[in-house]
Amino acid sequence: MILAHDDDGDGRPVLLLHSGVSDRGMWDALAEPLGHSFRVIRPDLRGYGESPLPGEQYADCDDVDTLLERLGVQGAAVVGSSFGGRVAMELAVRHPGRVSSLVLLCPAWRGLEVTDPDLLAFGEQEDQLLEAGDVDAAVALNVQSWLGPDATDAVRSQLGQMQRHVFDVQLAADAAEPAPSPERVPVDPAEITVPTTVVCGGHDFAHFRDVARALAEQIRGADLVELPWAGHLPSLERPDAVLALLLDVLRDDPDVHRP
Repeated sequence: MILAHDDDGDGRPVLLLHSGVSDRGMWDALAEPLGHSFRVIRPDLRGYGESPLPGEQYADCDDVDTLLERLGVQGAAVVGSSFGGRVAMELAVRHPGRVSSLVLLCPAWRGLEVTDPDLLAFGEQEDQLLEAGDVDAAVALNVQSWLGPDATDAVRSQLGQMQRHVFDVQLAADAAEPAPSPERVPVDPAEITVPTTVVCGGHDFAHFRDVARALAEQIRGADLVELPWAGHLPSLERPDAVLALLLDVLRDDPDVHRP
């Protein structure tokens, strides 16, 4: 399956992978300015945005590899937000030739057990709301939980619309027969050998701050950037600050931690 995607700009390829509560629209504020210097590719992963979720086995990183093969791209700089950060690491491990560098924004990773009581409570509340059929309340919970204090009302509305679409598509797919079967792709951070920057937010769940620090320690040569103002989705909360960070990192500027 070829993922729905945008492919704009010229120069070195930069691949933007969205979070699990959004779609490629989360990069709207960054895609155009990045496109002045880079070729910017931003797909919708399966079950997000305009990409369907058929009832079959798949791996997100394989879907991304197939897309990059179709586009003739080798060695992209890969920027992944949350769930997209996990997919970015899976791509770097399973298809290393596709990845020249990584920027992981508050990444998800299965290598650290979830013990954070706040994150566990969020998961329980979301499950209860979805089991009760109150999708609107589940959307509101996600918007409240994942965005930091600097997010505007417009961004909160945008995220709510993206998250509602995610629920509509994925709940319907899970109820179908056969249901989709995503593959768990193991990621050993020690196997990641490309230059890597890991970002965490001061207002994020403690679990994701711990994940960022663990990855920065285990990926050889990785840099850790801590943004005290950020929640879990800094590219939506302060896109200008994240754009500055990305431009510094992607241009190999020595002053890389300006935000």
